[in-house]
Amino acid sequence: MRSELIVAFAGVCVVLNLVPGPGMMFMIAHGISGGRRGGLVAAAGMATGTLVHTVVAAMGLTALLHAVPAALEIVKIAGAVFLLYLAVSTLRAAKRHAALGPDPSEMRNGLRRTYFSAILTNLSNPKVVLFYLAFVPQFLTSDGWPVPAQILTLGALLIVIGLFMDGAIGVTAGTFSAMLLRRPGFRLWLERLSAAIFGGLALHLLTQQL
Repeated sequence: MRSELIVAFAGVCVVLNLVPGPGMMFMIAHGISGGRRGGLVAAAGMATGTLVHTVVAAMGLTALLHAVPAALEIVKIAGAVFLLYLAVSTLRAAKRHAALGPDPSEMRNGLRRTYFSAILTNLSNPKVVLFYLAFVPQFLTSDGWPVPAQILTLGALLIVIGLFMDGAIGVTAGTFSAMLLRRPGFRLWLERLSAAIFGGLALHLLTQQL
């Protein structure tokens, strides 16, 4: 695999991660609701989801999903339903915190939920499937490394870049929320904002064209 292709792919990955989109909004929402740790855990979950996509693409299963449009539609709807669940559960948590204050055990469980919700959100995004189907092949070569090895290499590069940049976004959002939480009453509004972002992402997922 030629080094210039790897460098070009890395540059495109940086640009794609800088473009505001559902992934960035998801990171911001978890940074706001879960602080810096929540943002980092969400970034780790997103990276894990990308790892799964990479392995699946290397096995050739992505092409199968693309060949069956109904499968992508099901994935899209499932992702939207999950994001709506996150919106509702975040609103319910905001009401509990307003009435009783934050529960340390709930915060620990919240980090686990953040991690797995980030994985599921990444896996349920059909755009990621299409990314591996339409974009990654442009950087593959017929000589040298086997194609699965090339896909795994490019996927690993995407994971590292995404983890670094998503982590930075999540930590920034978490730092911002920590500053605002020093003022009484802001937690409720921040969690409501997170719920609104999740609901907006669900609507975006349902209305986007594949």
